[in-house]
Amino acid sequence: MKLPSLFTSTSHQRFAIKPRFYDPVKEEIEQRTSRIQKELESKGVLHPDEYGEESFGKSRSSSLRGAFTQASLRKSSSSGLSSAGLLRMFIFVILMVGVFGYIYYGNAALYALLVLIATGALVLVFFRLKGKKKHE
Repeated sequence: MKLPSLFTSTSHQRFAIKPRFYDPVKEEIEQRTSRIQKELESKGVLHPDEYGEESFGKSRSSSLRGAFTQASLRKSSSSGLSSAGLLRMFIFVILMVGVFGYIYYGNAALYALLVLIATGALVLVFFRLKGKKKHE
């Protein structure tokens, strides 16, 4: 009988072999068909909508694999600073100004910082609402 505990003990690792089968003929056929499809697509003879269900499923899964990481890398490298990084830096600056203002001026600095943040938020909301009315 096992007593209840706050800490869990690790269990033994099990050795499991997952066999993979390699069929060189099948792989060669897949490479050849994909190469021919790319050639026909580049010539304009074949469109991606005309592929069979099997090849369409393969191309969809391969294009989705890593798509989010590629898009985030592309987005951050092209814009210099990402919006999350810019927001993080803005919050850090506000915290540092608040800490040093509190050390030198006391509560008055925190109230002034709060008024500045509230004013900035109201101006931001005003310009966003003003921009939405133009597009409507």
